[in-house]
Amino acid sequence: MPRYAANKMPATVKRRYFELIRQNLSGAEAARRVGVSVSCGSLWFIDAGSVSIIETTPNSSRYLSQDDRIEIADGLAAGESVKTVATRIGKSFQSVYREIARNKKTDGSYQPWFAHNQAHVHRRRPKRRIFEVDVELRRVVAQKLGKRWSPAQISRWLRRRFHKRSQWHVCTETIYEAIYRGLIVPVKLANLRTGRTYRRRHGRGRSRDGSLKQCTTMKSIHDRPAIVEARRQGGHWEGDLIVGAGQQSAIATLVERKMRLTMLVGLPDGHTAPLVGDALIAAFSRLPAPMRRTLTWDQGNEMFHHPRIEHETGLKIYFADPHSPWQRGSNENANGLLRQYFPKGTDLTVWTKQELDVVAAELNDRPRLCLNDVTPAQLMQRWGRRLARTPIRLDP
Repeated sequence: MPRYAANKMPATVKRRYFELIRQNLSGAEAARRVGVSVSCGSLWFIDAGSVSIIETTPNSSRYLSQDDRIEIADGLAAGESVKTVATRIGKSFQSVYREIARNKKTDGSYQPWFAHNQAHVHRRRPKRRIFEVDVELRRVVAQKLGKRWSPAQISRWLRRRFHKRSQWHVCTETIYEAIYRGLIVPVKLANLRTGRTYRRRHGRGRSRDGSLKQCTTMKSIHDRPAIVEARRQGGHWEGDLIVGAGQQSAIATLVERKMRLTMLVGLPDGHTAPLVGDALIAAFSRLPAPMRRTLTWDQGNEMFHHPRIEHETGLKIYFADPHSPWQRGSNENANGLLRQYFPKGTDLTVWTKQELDVVAAELNDRPRLCLNDVTPAQLMQRWGRRLARTPIRLDP
């Protein structure tokens, strides 16, 4: 900003000047009302790159206000860090970084009134949605949705596969919005992993009390070797049950921590402790010894026979703290994905082992962001080549 006398006026005077301009007053009238000369107001107007906003209602709290942008500009001029400024105005530092990058002037400086006007220009509607205009993009995304890919996976895949077609680099929320508006495929429960036909606000819900604890000696997750937490070694698993209608049926889900490989273990006769123990022993016995190191479970009564499982398989079993699903994050994430295949309130005994293997294979063939968009199946193949003398078999 040029160092003219016009810029010695308090920020409150300048703010009022632009408020009047945005109410469609002339520059001369706005200058007269705030008590500055017309030339002073003209310098402000030119420095702001003109003003095309006529504000009749205040912005939603979702957006940065003019006062927020003034705080950002003052903070930058004072040499404050972006995180300090973001904390003061109650926004995330990522939002402030994006604001500066999007709305700075061509010379790299950040001028709050120019930025406020630019934000208004970028936000102006109506704009035709890309999925309304681009039929080919709509078809490509619909194909991936048909394979049960999530919008986040599709968004990353579009950037990799069509890196030169920047107009196809749509974000996850854009795909979600198009789905819910019916622009890509009709809104059906089968097309949506969560089963919802609306976008839910994210946030942690209330915790539950009263979960059952084991009646036998358990090893706490806090006693688990540090190498398990580091995810640098294969053979460390997380497990849980997904339960069907009336708590009468269940499927055991197992996720390997390093490769995110998923195995599904059917429990057609019930999910009592002896039956779960037998099923897990059978499942892990089919794996080579290097893939049977540890298993982390929650404190459910279905694992009452954990000493027997350890003895038969060579696993070391550890138990997470009560009401702490994040301690088994990989398994909890997989269970959320599996609910698209096994909705709550359905009978899970109808699924045969062959059908469960197909579901697991489909899940293992999806690219994962945490694996740099490599699939668990690909990582398993690489691991198997390193142990060429030890065949990997997930099926009997």
